Amino acid sequence: QVRLVESGGGLVQEGGSLRLACVAFGFTYSEYAMRWDRPAPGKEREFVAAIGSSISGGTAYYGDSVKGRVTISGDNAKNTLYLQMHSLKPEDTAIYICHRTVYAGQGTQVTVSS
Repeated sequence: QVRLVESGGGLVQEGGSLRLACVAFGFTYSEYAMRWDRPAPGKEREFVAAIGSSISGGTAYYGDSVKGRVTISGDNAKNTLYLQMHSLKPEDTAIYICHRTVYAGQGTQVTVSS
């Protein structure tokens, strides 16, 4: 059974850092393209970052609003996808959700105080 479980969110001051984790169950995350999204005002969701499957080269992609401040990576041994976030801004406050195609986790809340 495919399941994604996120963690690592929390309350952080502006300029701070967080590392979000997404543990994959029921499949090997590196065999699929994986994505982090977050809800955005006026949109269903906003693209944050994605990484291709290892067989496709594992290329990383980033949304314009976070480019240069986040890094997507994974740990094969832990079957876990990460999102390292730096220089956080109040507008980064959101629930961050890990996706594999149509599958999504429950998300982890990130709150950035000014």
